Amino acid sequence: MSERTVELFVDPACPFAWMTSRWLGHATEVREFTPRFSVMSLAVLNEGRDLDPGYRRSIDDSWGAARLAIAIDEAEGNAAFARWYTAWGERYHVGGDQDDRKRVAEQALADAELPASLIEHYDLVPGDATDQALRASHERAISMVGDDVGTPVISFGEGTAYFGPVVSPAPRGEEAGRLLDGMEALTSVTGFFEVKRSRGDGVDLS
Repeated sequence: MSERTVELFVDPACPFAWMTSRWLGHATEVREFTPRFSVMSLAVLNEGRDLDPGYRRSIDDSWGAARLAIAIDEAEGNAAFARWYTAWGERYHVGGDQDDRKRVAEQALADAELPASLIEHYDLVPGDATDQALRASHERAISMVGDDVGTPVISFGEGTAYFGPVVSPAPRGEEAGRLLDGMEALTSVTGFFEVKRSRGDGVDLS
């Protein structure tokens, strides 16, 4: 296993974070590094903000998956979190099974061969140990990039961390490797802040 680590902060409910995580997986096939998945929370990020009612409902429903991800990482380790996140994303994002997020989270636990009892951490309990751990992980991401971002956030362990990359579809093969190289190069440029272009409608999950 490579000592070089690339850390990606994700909210499990975010389709763009899901696509970035798939790109990172593809990049491991052509570059030597160890991916690490950590959690940031769109629910924490948007606390107290005036949002469109529909988006507010979606954000308020995102607590559970983020809490469960934190609990898995703490109890079973990062590889287990990665397995659950893949199982969750295949059902929730790719499969479009989004009517009952808690049920999908439970099914993903089974798919990832993780203890079913971990679902006890899913429901929001303000101030409990899982809530505190989620907020601490989220704050670690925000401390790197500021609060004018969403998910995902990427860090190469030194230099500057960034929001993104936002990709659709997820690059594969050498294209995935070149994007990784480019992102890592950007971290060494302290004055660099943003590159952006308009994107099409929807997310290409292929």
